[in-house]
Amino acid sequence: MSVHLSVVIPAYNEEKRIGETLWLFESYLTSRACDFEILVVDDGSTDNTADVVRAACPAAQIIRYGLNHGKGFAVKTGMLAAKGEYRLFSDADGSTPIEEIEKMWPQFAAGADIVIGSRSLPDSDVQVRQHPIREAMGRTFNFLVQSLLNQTFIDTQCGFKCFTAASAQTVFPRQQMDGFACDTEMLYIACKYGLRIAEVPVCWRNSPDSRVRIIKDSAQMFTDLLRIRYCDLTGKYTHESPSLEH
Repeated sequence: MSVHLSVVIPAYNEEKRIGETLWLFESYLTSRACDFEILVVDDGSTDNTADVVRAACPAAQIIRYGLNHGKGFAVKTGMLAAKGEYRLFSDADGSTPIEEIEKMWPQFAAGADIVIGSRSLPDSDVQVRQHPIREAMGRTFNFLVQSLLNQTFIDTQCGFKCFTAASAQTVFPRQQMDGFACDTEMLYIACKYGLRIAEVPVCWRNSPDSRVRIIKDSAQMFTDLLRIRYCDLTGKYTHESPSLEH
């Protein structure tokens, strides 16, 4: 059976949040009579994430490995394992409701290869905001992205991005970043290969139990921006990565 939409959810110690997210996602997609699959990538969880996934959504595919590698590695693993004509990855906390996928279809119909959700467009609906410190750091990171990588996207970090199968096969085999800077790297690679990217406003509700550590992950993300430039200059994005193994 052909799959119209694959939904990839990276998960690390998400036993408290992922059950409701899966129930909402599956209920909505079933109501739309959509041929879909849900893939949960258990990124080395040490809690009962896998058991919660099986109970909440028995039809979901679970990809597990023993060590925690990071969001980027988990997303890459899931997107390359997916079989859908379109491949959406979404955060496990469901901060962006699955219904927002409907805003993406007109962009694909108009020729987009990738459509990304944005929390910062005029029509974005941010119902629960981040702490002011996190918002300020987000703006600073976006400034650095624009300065160092010459990207003009308003919000690179929203965890709700959809790819055509062809664009996913162009981007993810070349991805190098395992951490939270993976979103920025995806878009950098896509631009390098001339893929058409559309940004749409989405509804978003901040989850207080964020996996992003303000100091450590922010410093790593800045370092990763420099690594993205280095990878490009040294030809890392010219050829596909040989393996997902670490």
